[in-house]
Amino acid sequence: MDAESNDSPYAGTLRAALTDLLVSQDAIHDERIAAAFRVVPRHLFVPLVPLELAYTDDVVLMKRNESGIAISSVSQPTVVALMLEQADIQAGHRVLEIGSGGYNAALLRELVGPTGEVTTIDIDPDVTTRARQGLDAAGYPDVRVLRTDGEFGVPESAPYDRVLVTVTAWDIPTAWLNQLAPGGRIVVPLRFRSQTRSIAFDLLDAGSPEVRLESRSMTVCGFVDMQGAGANEERYVSLHRGLVSLSFDEDQQSEPIPPERVLDQPKATVWSGVLMNREEPLSDLDLWLATTLPGYCVLSAEPRALKKGIVAPVPRWGASAMASADSLGYLTARPAPDPDFVELGANAHGPAAQDFARLLADQVSSWNANLRGGPGPSVQIHPGDYPTEQLPPGLHLRKRHNQLTLSWPAG
Repeated sequence: MDAESNDSPYAGTLRAALTDLLVSQDAIHDERIAAAFRVVPRHLFVPLVPLELAYTDDVVLMKRNESGIAISSVSQPTVVALMLEQADIQAGHRVLEIGSGGYNAALLRELVGPTGEVTTIDIDPDVTTRARQGLDAAGYPDVRVLRTDGEFGVPESAPYDRVLVTVTAWDIPTAWLNQLAPGGRIVVPLRFRSQTRSIAFDLLDAGSPEVRLESRSMTVCGFVDMQGAGANEERYVSLHRGLVSLSFDEDQQSEPIPPERVLDQPKATVWSGVLMNREEPLSDLDLWLATTLPGYCVLSAEPRALKKGIVAPVPRWGASAMASADSLGYLTARPAPDPDFVELGANAHGPAAQDFARLLADQVSSWNANLRGGPGPSVQIHPGDYPTEQLPPGLHLRKRHNQLTLSWPAG
C-alpha cells in the first residue's frame, strides 16, 4: 500500500495546523524543516491513537517495562523540531539516528534528500519492527532500520555527517566519535547532575588529543533513558519513608547522604530578593547551582509531604538541593507582591542549615546579577585521560569514556 492511500485530507489539515503552531512558537525557523513536518504523516507511526492525538504537540508513549517505566515513545513534535534545528541537516548528509521510532527518521529522510542516507537503530525489536512498518507505510522504504545496541553505532555505514540521539545518554561513547565525519555534529540529550539538555556538539578535530567536542547550542528536553551497554541509572535516596527523595547522578555514588528524617530538624530560611515570573523557566539557574553547590542533588516531594509541612513548596519536577552527611538545603519560593512573580530563597535543615541556606541564596543572587538572561553555559568534551589540571574553568565531570566541562561566561 502506498503512502497516499494511508493518508487523508483531514490528516493533512491536522498536520498543517501542527506545523503552523510549531512555527508560531519559534520551534521551527528553517523552512525546510517546516516542509518536512507538513509532509511526513505522523499518524502512521502512532497507529493506536486517534488521528487528532497524533497531531497534538505532545509525546505519545508506546511502551513501558515491567516496572511501569516508559522505555519507548514518539517524541513531542516541539522537541523533535528543536533538535532538527540544532542538527542543521543538509541535503546529501549521511545521518545516524540512535533511538528509533520511525517518525524522526522520516523527517531526516526528507531533509537529506535523494542523495543522502538515513540509518536508524534501536535495541528493542518491538521498536524497530514498528519503525520499519511505519516507514514503509509512509513511503520511506530506503531508510535503513537496524536492531542493535546504540552504544556501538553502526560502523559499517560510517562516517556520518550527523549523529542524532533520541534517548537520554549519560556519556558520549567512543564509537559515536569514531564514526563521525570530520566537521560532523552530534546532537544528544545528555544528562549531568540529574538534568537533561539536548546539546549540539561539533567535532573540532578528528585527530586532536585535546578537545574532542564543543557545544554549539543547548535546549531543555526529556527522553526515555538509553538501554543496553550505555544504560545509566540515577541514585535515589528516600527520606521520610518515601515522601521525599533525593536524586544523584551516576558519578555521585560516594556522595554523603543526610539522615532519613533530616527535615524534622529546625529549619533555616534565607530569601534572595530575586524575583522571577511564574512562567520563567528555572533551567539555567538549576544548571548554575549544579555547577557551584557542593553535594548538589535534586529534591522531589510527594503532595503529602507538602500537606504535612515536611517541605515548603517545590516544583513538581523537583528543586535544586545540596546535601551532606548531616544537613540538607533546597531552593524554594514564596509569593511576591505582584501575583505574577515569586521570590526565590532557600530552606535548610541540620547543623549546617544556616550556612546551606545562605550559600544557596547567595548563588541565586550571583546568577541573577551576572548570568540571568545571558547566553548560558557551554560544554566541552575531553578524552578521559586528559590532564585534569589543564581543563578549562568550570564544573568537571568524569564520565565513563570522557571528561565533561560545563563553563559559564565571565560575568
